[in-house]
Amino acid sequence: MFKSLEGRTAIVTGGSKGIGRGIAKRFGEAGINVLVVSRHLEEAEKVAKEIGDHASGFQADVSDPDACEAMAKAAADRYGGIDILCANAGIFPSAKLGEMTPQDFDFVMDTNLKSTFLCVSAVLPYLKQKKSGRIVITSSITGPITGFPGWSHYGASKAGQLGFMKTAAIELAPNKITVNAVLPGNIMTEGLADTGEEYLEGMKAAIPLHELGDVADIANAALYFASDEASYVTGQTIVVDGGQVLPESPEALDEMDS
Repeated sequence: MFKSLEGRTAIVTGGSKGIGRGIAKRFGEAGINVLVVSRHLEEAEKVAKEIGDHASGFQADVSDPDACEAMAKAAADRYGGIDILCANAGIFPSAKLGEMTPQDFDFVMDTNLKSTFLCVSAVLPYLKQKKSGRIVITSSITGPITGFPGWSHYGASKAGQLGFMKTAAIELAPNKITVNAVLPGNIMTEGLADTGEEYLEGMKAAIPLHELGDVADIANAALYFASDEASYVTGQTIVVDGGQVLPESPEALDEMDS
């Protein structure tokens, strides 16, 4: 049985939709105070309202250091401190090499990778004050393990998050602050809803469990990393993908089903 996390405070960036929304709501169910962070205040407040009185919305561009500082201060002022950071904000526009511009590359790296550094830097004084803390990064299987055409900038940002995580975990260990990452596979979010049934069925066929993941699958992994039971786990990753990265070829899936 996990120890209660009720009364602790978490910041969830990119918390207004998709995986971030799922993490924010799961944390809220566990009794955690949640600052739901989004570029759009109305969307953040909508999710906070779904969670209840122990959640609130905050508008921030997490690629802006001043916005990240304001975000951390707001969480501490509203709830008396910070215990957990979920660095979840991310974008995944498609652009193949030869078409991708330096601006395209920088935008993805700033939003996905630089923001992880900025958010950690902003909450660090509050976590050090408590001499404890949990940092949970939403990375991806794309980049650290797999690749996909059009996502070289996205893959670089997600692999970069893991490089950051490993050294951050060492540096912050003396303060009893852990740093870990969840690597989602294909998760059913708003972004996939409009791709069409044929595309979704093709994705399912490539996964040994033959189904797409739910945002709750990622949220539960994040909640574990945030728990007291994970206090001796740092610098580690959990792949949550239904076994997607396991087959060495399509034939392996054919053999499974034969």
